[in-house]
Amino acid sequence: MRITEIRHISVPLRGSVSNAVVSFDKHTVSLVAVVSDVVRNGRVLTGVAFNSIGRYAQDGILRDRLVPRVINAPSESLLRADGSLDPGRVLSTMMQDEKPGGHGDRAAAAAAVELACWDLLAKFHDEPAFETIARAHDSAPHRNGAPVYSAGGYYRPGGGVGELRDEIAGYLDAGYTAVKMKIGGATLGEDLRRVEAAVDAAGSGSRVAVDANGRFDRDQALRYAEALSPYRLRWYEEAVDPLDFDAHHGLADVYPGALATGENLFSSQDTENLLRFGGLRNDTDILQMDAGLSYGLTEYARMIDLMETHGFPRSAAMPHGGHLINLHIVTGLGLGGCEAYPGVFAPFGGYSADCLLADGRIHPSDAPGFGLECKAELAPEIERLLA
Repeated sequence: MRITEIRHISVPLRGSVSNAVVSFDKHTVSLVAVVSDVVRNGRVLTGVAFNSIGRYAQDGILRDRLVPRVINAPSESLLRADGSLDPGRVLSTMMQDEKPGGHGDRAAAAAAVELACWDLLAKFHDEPAFETIARAHDSAPHRNGAPVYSAGGYYRPGGGVGELRDEIAGYLDAGYTAVKMKIGGATLGEDLRRVEAAVDAAGSGSRVAVDANGRFDRDQALRYAEALSPYRLRWYEEAVDPLDFDAHHGLADVYPGALATGENLFSSQDTENLLRFGGLRNDTDILQMDAGLSYGLTEYARMIDLMETHGFPRSAAMPHGGHLINLHIVTGLGLGGCEAYPGVFAPFGGYSADCLLADGRIHPSDAPGFGLECKAELAPEIERLLA
């Protein structure tokens, strides 16, 4: 198997929603195709992936640095001993002449290519990606579906408490048993009214998580923690800046419920620092690192190893990003659960119609690879990329 070409385009997100920090109406995503020299049933095998949701497309980094390194590398240097493509070697090739640290958009750009290699590898084996991932990492996949929760509750133009209540009820009617909503984009009093409406619609605080997207300083985070404690929520997510480990430690010292963080850590070293200095409790808290934002599955698997070294079970890993790629990663590695974006971040968010949702668990389809081509909203963009 040889890589003959790597293509990429920038695709805008659709819809106008905001969290406490970011409006997504101008956000873009890098959609990447890794083209091989393998022809099957008259079609060239091609791996497709993207860099997750919540950053921007990285056209320049891909075009000027990462893609040329892969295309110009000796083909044999990118292969395993059996002649199949090695995503880890592709990642190492992309990272030549890159300094340690300073990850940022470079981590997401590399992830898009590395994950497309996993999609290609799974298609080569004619199996869903979670099977390829499980075998490569000697893990026990979820055979009865992965736990899933619905992420929503964004701030929308003209949206109020009534609309939020209806949104939460709609997720529960669809088969989700837990939901997540945004906080920090309004006053504490208004946010508490929103939380009360969500808890009432869900039937229990244990079915509602809240996410501040790193909006608060230490004092604000602690004020919210005190106000939120009586609701006994599923978790309190990213209260402070993701790299302010001391503030996170202080929050963990006083907040009795579960905390969640990690989606904005892009390397295993950052994860190690969080585990050392962030005060996380391995019997309570949730880690949300996202392969699509952190160099791909190769680096993400290192993060999972670090979690386990620090005493965290795999059930504590619930990656950010409610889309098909993370569904296969969670399923293949046997992690604690995954996020879903059923109503936001089109065309990337959410799952394809052939994925089965029932009783709070989601089952990937049997489509080869990540099955991105089976997602009706995304398929036209993939066709445009490959045209």
